[in-house]
Amino acid sequence: MGLWEAFLNWLRSLFFKQEMELSLIGLQNAGKTSLVNVVASGGFSEDMIPTVGFNMRKVTKGNITIKLWDLGGQPRFRTMWERYCRAVSAIVYVVDAADQDNVSVSRRELHDLLSKPSLSGIPLLVLGNKIDKQGALSKQDMTEQMDLASITDREVCCFMISCKNSTNIDTVIDWLVKHSKLKN
Repeated sequence: MGLWEAFLNWLRSLFFKQEMELSLIGLQNAGKTSLVNVVASGGFSEDMIPTVGFNMRKVTKGNITIKLWDLGGQPRFRTMWERYCRAVSAIVYVVDAADQDNVSVSRRELHDLLSKPSLSGIPLLVLGNKIDKQGALSKQDMTEQMDLASITDREVCCFMISCKNSTNIDTVIDWLVKHSKLKN
């Protein structure tokens, strides 16, 4: 980034607040609520209660306010995912990288969701969570098993994270900040 561009970004930050709205989706027990808590407060708890329906939380990082929709991952809540993914800055899809038995279900749900015309073009961030656990997928295996290469109508990014150890959480926040929208 050039000096002039850095100066303009600094100047914009004085007058503009960046806002973004995200939907966190994925199968139950993938770590969506844990991710919200780690991003918001840096805190992690082993004892999480499953999200019933959805929760909304606003998190401020610098001059960026992130509105996070944490959506339940149980089968009965998956039908509402599309509704909460419309007009968001990005869709964050969390996968339990250590639960290889459910990766095919996770892939099917993701591709079904992305086939909805109302979600066309919205950037996708896939997070393979729980890499601290034995047997967790590698990034390459996650990318292949989730068939991310076949998604060509939007930007797709994949990071491997651990909410428990805060591994790569800063990288996730940096990606999200890059995708926020300027609003005055």
